[in-house]
Amino acid sequence: QVQLVESGGGSVQPGSSLRLSCEVSAFTLDYYAIGWFRQAPGKEREGVSCISGSPAVTNYADSVKGRFTISRDNRKKMVYLQMNSLKAEDTAIYYCAAYAACGGVPVAWGQGAQVTVGS
Repeated sequence: QVQLVESGGGSVQPGSSLRLSCEVSAFTLDYYAIGWFRQAPGKEREGVSCISGSPAVTNYADSVKGRFTISRDNRKKMVYLQMNSLKAEDTAIYYCAAYAACGGVPVAWGQGAQVTVGS
């Protein structure tokens, strides 16, 4: 049973940075791809970024490319989403999810972390 817990959300000003963390409880993180999703009020959940198992290939939504960076530390069973140059439109609940491969059907979700970007 894979369990995921997000942390690091908060309320910041536009142009600021935040780092979200996703702690994964599993025998090993090596074989899982981990994705970050977000859901803004009144909108559907959308994929933000994903990092595959090995090799750690990454992909990003066009809306965050160049501003967000996903990374993983398999030894610590952690995945991170570094978010820079935050905009008001990045305001959402952010979720991490585990898959067999990026683009597949997630097998587990975290509970979500609120990110609010406002002046």
